[in-house]
Amino acid sequence: MKKNNGFSLIELMIAVSIMGILAAVIYPSYTEYVAKGGRADGISAVMRVANLQEQFYLDNRQYATDMNDLNLGADPFVTDTGLYSVDSTGTTSFIVVATALGKQASRDSACITIQINDIGEKSPAECWE
Repeated sequence: MKKNNGFSLIELMIAVSIMGILAAVIYPSYTEYVAKGGRADGISAVMRVANLQEQFYLDNRQYATDMNDLNLGADPFVTDTGLYSVDSTGTTSFIVVATALGKQASRDSACITIQINDIGEKSPAECWE
């Protein structure tokens, strides 16, 4: 009786091909998941600035003309993760726009800009889901 130690070449090729198929299915889902996670950062920043604009309006009866008026420092300000740059302008109305930067811009090409205005219109709609 001959004792068999190890794997045959066919067994190894089957295992490698199964891993290749799994990777081909999993990788696109993973990149979409990462893009949506980054997009949540952009949406959060846009909502924060819109809230600050409304607070500024209550105090001054006009919207802030730049981000310095909202005590956010830089104009435009960059989110903590560095994935989005957020800018807002206004006097009688405002628009807050988050623009994807770096990797996020290439990962999430459908939602490079996310915006909201003073009456709550959000665009593009598919980015807010």
